[in-house]
Amino acid sequence: MIKPFLLLFTLILSTSNISAQPERWQQHVNYAMQVDMDVAKHQYHGTMQLEYTNNSPDVLNKLFFHLYFNAFQPNSMMDVRSRTIGDPDGRVGSRISKLSPEEIGWIHIKSVVVNGKAVKFQESETILEISLDESILPSSISEIEMEWDAQVPLQVRRSGRDNREGVDFTMTQWYPKLCEYDYQGWHANPYIAREFYGVWGDFDVKISIDKDYVVAAGGYIQNPQEVGFGYEAEGSTVKKPFTNKLTWHFKAPNVHDFAWAADPDFTQQVLRADDGSLMRFFWQKGNGYDEQWEKLPAIMNRARTIMNEHFGKYPYAEYAFIQGGDGGMEYPLATMITGNRPLNSLVGVAVHEQLHSWYQMILGSNESLYAWMDEGFTSYAESIVENELAREGLVPGKSAEENPFAGAYSSYTFLAKSGKEEPMTTHADHFNTNFAYSLAAYVKGAVFLNQMEYIIGKDVFDRGLLTYFKTWRFKHPNANDVTRVFEKESGLELDWYKEDWVNTTNTIDYGIKSVESDGKRSTKVVIERIGRMAMPLDIVVTYSNGDQDLYYAPLESMRGEKMAESKLTRVVLPDHRWVDLTYEFQIPNKTSRIAKIEIDPSHRMADVDFENNVWEKNE
Repeated sequence: MIKPFLLLFTLILSTSNISAQPERWQQHVNYAMQVDMDVAKHQYHGTMQLEYTNNSPDVLNKLFFHLYFNAFQPNSMMDVRSRTIGDPDGRVGSRISKLSPEEIGWIHIKSVVVNGKAVKFQESETILEISLDESILPSSISEIEMEWDAQVPLQVRRSGRDNREGVDFTMTQWYPKLCEYDYQGWHANPYIAREFYGVWGDFDVKISIDKDYVVAAGGYIQNPQEVGFGYEAEGSTVKKPFTNKLTWHFKAPNVHDFAWAADPDFTQQVLRADDGSLMRFFWQKGNGYDEQWEKLPAIMNRARTIMNEHFGKYPYAEYAFIQGGDGGMEYPLATMITGNRPLNSLVGVAVHEQLHSWYQMILGSNESLYAWMDEGFTSYAESIVENELAREGLVPGKSAEENPFAGAYSSYTFLAKSGKEEPMTTHADHFNTNFAYSLAAYVKGAVFLNQMEYIIGKDVFDRGLLTYFKTWRFKHPNANDVTRVFEKESGLELDWYKEDWVNTTNTIDYGIKSVESDGKRSTKVVIERIGRMAMPLDIVVTYSNGDQDLYYAPLESMRGEKMAESKLTRVVLPDHRWVDLTYEFQIPNKTSRIAKIEIDPSHRMADVDFENNVWEKNE
């Protein structure tokens, strides 16, 4: 038995510790890099000076860096994973295993100096491990210097040289990148071509390359008069170089990565967007797709306006759409997209990748752990933006849809019934199939948001989505963080939703089991829960004269109810519980007979069998 005074002391101490817990801290790093390219050998030499701020409460005895290009070698983890997974990415397959010594990629570190002292280091495939002689203390700043040599791989996945459209260099994941250290510790994940996670900071990058090349980057050019090519101010004079190389100098503030591309045939088109930022478009002119690229700026300007209205204001001064890579891949202030496409496809990939500025570059979730918060939320936003562009006639061959998320729900149902679904808590690298990963990340993640709208109501959801952006930008939110935003906005408890939808593969399936009228006073409706996941229910009753009523059955776990969304007369029913397999309620008989009863006619609830959601009167 605990004595009263000891119990009181324990409670005071516990309360004191709780209140003293620090807010979510963020590490910070500033990069200054100099790169000298040998385009003939596809190699380059790099030097780096880092300023690393340890904002964590922890003492750091090691440092870890990503060496992504080392993945492009036979028998690397990426190669083995691609050759052994049941449904390999067609862009990779067994290609890495067949690369010659001149085609492989590598980054080899020559020296590492921390706070003026050389330290020991070891390359472990795509991770550089650095042992520190002197620990990095909390609230301290360390200076790190590094020198390396590297070879650009033949383009296989995202990065590399000579992609299938003939772009010479797509320089993504190209430098030793500091791994993130957060409240969960180090995230030194080997690279197998899935997702990324990085430390926010400022980049200062100088790239020396043959003067025939045009460099396009996710950064602000610092020496426009030296490089020209549309960067210089109108009427200014470009200084001619005295050597065979030009040095392109870029800066990128408060980002967690830096990407660039280079090709002698790049042309550039610049547009001042309605929000005041600059949009830059780089593509290989003369390859038969000039007309599509020349139409793209005006469309993306309109798309940006829609994005700013729905998801929060884009905070940077520039954004670049760059031809390169192997499809579409997002980076801070830029995206790499293959460019030989019809206009509707070009718009689609450009919209999706730019939206990653919100749901990865600014919010910065750990993609490996929460890929659905990145790809899924981006896909959700893409559906809204593209549907609005189609409504305005800006996308050739595409019409606006009444429900732009119908395809996502259909794909989710296919996943749920496939027998291959895995929980969204699965680490992105560890899904058993690319099929399960892709649909969980892109599709089920998008449904998470649209279904959240169903649970808490559209107006509240729209406010919550903006609050999420404002609250968690530049802070690496996790699954609980986004759920808590919607809880606070709605006043409802939502952990049950996250736990079922994210942590399990439980499905939703409600059906109308029976409809029985007593002929006088009322009609009894029995709803059956067939799936394991419980949900609040919108049930619309349609009468023979066309009138409609909405019967709303909140879920007991919500501890409340959403606000009315429509002008229909709404009857709030007693809560139903997740343990109950059936739920019944009474509809008072009216002069006009009941013609139809339907569970969730909005189809925002991801019911895997909509057919049993409807009961109709047989005449």
